[in-house]
Amino acid sequence: MFKKDNLSLGILLGLITPIVAFFLYYFFVIRPHDVGLDKFFGILKDNKHMIPKITSICLLLNGLVFFLYTRSRKDVTAKGIFLVTMLYAIGILLLKLIR
Repeated sequence: MFKKDNLSLGILLGLITPIVAFFLYYFFVIRPHDVGLDKFFGILKDNKHMIPKITSICLLLNGLVFFLYTRSRKDVTAKGIFLVTMLYAIGILLLKLIR
């Protein structure tokens, strides 16, 4: 699956990678402080200004996946990852402007 070079794979990777990064962030940064996942979501709900910051951190993993696909000359897949990353970035800017 990951050896293909198509746009839909890039879009799928671009959507899933930040979600995986969010849970990695939770397990390695938040969970050691004895904060449950439901409590963490409650904290995010109460402090909406944290959402763009955490989303930005999670997009760093998208950058790594983008780099790996451009390095292996899978440019069409990299375009899909880049497209979704830019959509996430626009969403982050909109969240910052709304608050």
